[in-house]
Amino acid sequence: MQVRLGRSGGVASRSGDGGRPPADGAPGRSFSPRRAYRTSFDPSPRRERMFIGAVAFFAGFAGARAVTHAIRAGVGPFHNLSVGGRHLHHLVFGIGGLLGTGYLWLLLVGVDPRRQRPASRATAAAYGLASALTLDEFALWLDLRDEYWARQGRKSVDAAAVFGGLLSIGLWGGPFLRRMGWEFRNLAAWIRGRA
Repeated sequence: MQVRLGRSGGVASRSGDGGRPPADGAPGRSFSPRRAYRTSFDPSPRRERMFIGAVAFFAGFAGARAVTHAIRAGVGPFHNLSVGGRHLHHLVFGIGGLLGTGYLWLLLVGVDPRRQRPASRATAAAYGLASALTLDEFALWLDLRDEYWARQGRKSVDAAAVFGGLLSIGLWGGPFLRRMGWEFRNLAAWIRGRA
């Protein structure tokens, strides 16, 4: 069930529209990503948590790849981290993040999105990010060797992670993404009407 705002002065009405715009098209309404987000996720906190986790996973994976490539190329302020002369892999931060998130969930922090919305969102994001940092170095799990830059299977692992992240974002964020499409069409119509 989705909440959609009609033309009746912003009064919310319940609808199973799956993120589609109101039937009347509501021309002239202002562009509002916030409205699209709320109408897509307020009725379904579970879907919101899954979407946030998927976005954090994709962003974490892309960020880890970008930073490691920058370190390897000597670009920017990035450099390898070492403790006591031993290289510290980002897998360590991922495992720490998963352990920390799991511990928070054991303490029931962020598990009730209706009462603890900010904590629920934060733990979902932390889980997605920590999962990405951990899975990005999956070869290290299997062989206990640093094979991060080995050619064997690297491209297929990267492709699978990117595809999985995007698929998950699309699956859990489908109504929101459709609603944002409607918001952008509404904005374009408003711009055309003013020109």
